[in-house]
Amino acid sequence: ALQVLLSCFIAVAELLSRISACSDTRKQKMARRLLALAVSATALQAPHAKAPTAPLQATATAPAKTGPTWDDHVAIPEAPDTLVKGVDGNDSMRRKFEKMLREAQNKICSAVEELDGEGTFRQDVWERENGGGGISRVMAGGKVWEKAGCSLSVVYGSMPQEALASATERGVDRAKGMEPGERVPFFACGLSSVMHPRNPMAPTMHFNYRYFETDGGVWWFGGGTDITPAYLFEEDMAHFHGTYKDICDKHDPEYYAKFKKWADDYFLIKHRGETRGLGGIFFDDQNNKSPDEHYAFSKECVNAVTDAYLPIVAKRKDSPFTEQEKEWQLMRRGRYVEFNLVYDRGTVFGLKTGGRIESILMSLPETARWEYDHTPAEGSREAEILKCFKTPREWV
Repeated sequence: ALQVLLSCFIAVAELLSRISACSDTRKQKMARRLLALAVSATALQAPHAKAPTAPLQATATAPAKTGPTWDDHVAIPEAPDTLVKGVDGNDSMRRKFEKMLREAQNKICSAVEELDGEGTFRQDVWERENGGGGISRVMAGGKVWEKAGCSLSVVYGSMPQEALASATERGVDRAKGMEPGERVPFFACGLSSVMHPRNPMAPTMHFNYRYFETDGGVWWFGGGTDITPAYLFEEDMAHFHGTYKDICDKHDPEYYAKFKKWADDYFLIKHRGETRGLGGIFFDDQNNKSPDEHYAFSKECVNAVTDAYLPIVAKRKDSPFTEQEKEWQLMRRGRYVEFNLVYDRGTVFGLKTGGRIESILMSLPETARWEYDHTPAEGSREAEILKCFKTPREWV
């Protein structure tokens, strides 16, 4: 039943992501489909009538597994030296990328714990029978951060071609040569993090860096780091964006302008007509240079998280704030939830490929708020930053 519920949720998310562009007739049809899905999900949770007492004549055979499922991970007491299968060799990009991300995870979590002063990361290590697994770390109830997560995953499996499309930039064919309906064997390794501070003056931050391969020999890199403040401090945005512009310029003079715009476009909440935050960099489907060049760029970006983000939090974590400012922060977190559950590629990819649910939904804040038809007062600080969400601007 839970798997069917998840399927309903995925279908609802996909319909919501398209509904704003539809005609009135199409919207009515989609509304009817959404209602049917809601009824299906409700029925699964409702008490069922007692079954007839007649003896069962036959038992249906469960369908064979075609890839990882949401409940097939097994907890293990400590992380192995590698979650990548041994056949890939120590010098493979798979091993190399995993090792780099594990080192970055250790560095970032240690720095966050040091700044928080009280909170510590809980670690869950898990693996799957067919290979791969993950190291999930979550801090809850910290002094500075209400919730912070930083999780590594290594995945082997096969996925429907539409799931592969949801994990990459639209229009890019990563299943070339596959027959229609044929599942695509793949490997994926990534490190993802979201940090939600308590103080409304301190921004939320997200990053994800990943490497994909298919068994057909296709490979690509993706990733990015972005920032989501509730209140605007232009010097903070100049510091954050400037850190990543310096890295981009070092690797390719065209990177920052391209990847900054990509972030502004990707993190758009289409049904709201506003961005989730104030951007950063975002890139996907990168394989136009050598693997080592893309690897070097990803490595420098993920290791810059502490320099780009933590000084801002250190500066704002003890700032005074009002109850109204806290409520605005929670409303912006509501926007964060909307984007992640409706549009985020990583969330959709994880649900469609049987990912570990706690790790997939780690990005969601513990608290959020929705107010009916809320409009900030003209000239307020809330209205000031809302203009930036509706019309992205340059910071460096």
